Amino acid sequence: MSGALVPIARLSGVFGLRGELKCDPTSAGESALHAGREYALGAGPDAARVRVASLRRHKARYVVSLDGVATVEAAQPFVGRELFAEREAVKLAPGEYLDADLVGLQLIDPDGKPLGAVVGVEHFPAQDCLVVGEARALVPMVKAFVRDIDLERRTIAVGDLPEGLL
Repeated sequence: MSGALVPIARLSGVFGLRGELKCDPTSAGESALHAGREYALGAGPDAARVRVASLRRHKARYVVSLDGVATVEAAQPFVGRELFAEREAVKLAPGEYLDADLVGLQLIDPDGKPLGAVVGVEHFPAQDCLVVGEARALVPMVKAFVRDIDLERRTIAVGDLPEGLL
């Protein structure tokens, strides 16, 4: 593996008696999750690697088996861990972005005036929100507020935001 790593799934629990694990992919990570592929267990350069031996759907979730993991006891240490893949392995639809794509971008108002940098992204049931500036103001990622995201210019153009939002 080389290049930037992004989280694609979380191993959320042991499934059955043969060391399989419940796997919850991120919305973008589902496209990068495949049997036979190797994944990192962290984003760092020294992160341990695992190979997904098999992948199947069971009801509303995925179940994976990892090479060399054949018992409940062997699977238990993986519960709660995240799988990471190369950024290039994640397929995004037009208008979709990874959190890492947005962090560091500058929010600008309709006149082009800087409003603050995106320091994070929060995911809530109703919508995702950009976390902006040191005060960590939340700007909902809805069309009424976010007008354009330009990764090349590293800007996010917003419309008129409600007073006091930032």
